[in-house]
Amino acid sequence: MLPRRPLGNTGLSLPILSFGASSLGQEFRKVDINEALAAVPAALESGMNFIDTSPFYGRGMSEVLLGVALRGVPRDSYLLGTKLGRYSGSHFDFSARRVTESVDISLERMGVDHVDIMLCHDIEFVNMQQIVDETLPALRKEQAKGKVKFIGVSGYPMKMFKFILDQTPLDVVLSYNHYTLQNTMYGDLVPYLKQKGVGIMNAAPFSARLLTNDPLPPWHKATPLVRETARKAAEHCKSRGSDIAKLALQFSVANPEMTTCVTGSARPERVREWARWAVEPMDQQLLAEVQEILNPIHNWFYVEGRPENNDAPL
Repeated sequence: MLPRRPLGNTGLSLPILSFGASSLGQEFRKVDINEALAAVPAALESGMNFIDTSPFYGRGMSEVLLGVALRGVPRDSYLLGTKLGRYSGSHFDFSARRVTESVDISLERMGVDHVDIMLCHDIEFVNMQQIVDETLPALRKEQAKGKVKFIGVSGYPMKMFKFILDQTPLDVVLSYNHYTLQNTMYGDLVPYLKQKGVGIMNAAPFSARLLTNDPLPPWHKATPLVRETARKAAEHCKSRGSDIAKLALQFSVANPEMTTCVTGSARPERVREWARWAVEPMDQQLLAEVQEILNPIHNWFYVEGRPENNDAPL
């Protein structure tokens, strides 16, 4: 079974590897619905009993399918997190009114009476002061009603976490693509986050397939240099009889300061394989070699959302 770690001051403990349900929303490929539904029990049986989703994933499809997959599963046997504020590629609404509506719609879709974690989704796309002044206060009201246990924010730039936490407390934060073999900027933020008493969740150990042998999705923003360097690292792993995806996953779950690492697939056999990898010893020699190969692109990142909400270029 997967080891567990405490999540900040929430009193929750999460498995070191958690199930990301974005794959159920066909964010990476068209999925077979029966296979996708089978991925959820495969995750739960593997000990990945924190599930992360969003109304953005599949524009509601992920939450709806989760509601089907979790039907009849005892509510106290899993922890559930979803998000609000982002509903399509360009549709964002972080108003107080939409907070109330979004919480209720997500609960109805998934067939539950509460979620354990509710995050403001990809706040770098909007005026972040609204999150402090309007969204989070509205979310605290939903928390007081018991519909939401803990609240926080998620997104890509590191800068946004300090912007919010310097003004108001949060229970949890979630970042993606920023604690991987290629980018460890999130790790640099850990002392600040711990000082604020925030639960730290990581996501996307494969950096949207960059650190795998699978083809990148068409929307991936990696430059030619980044793609070529990552390919060299993958080829090196293959020459050593290993898989860069395995090393990437093991690296991302190894840091004890990261409570959990969220990743998902609509393929049950892949979910089970990841759970096995997470508890196998990491090849430290191979890790050192791969980090050397990736060094020219270490901490490379791209701009996401409003330019002013992003980190300063390297």
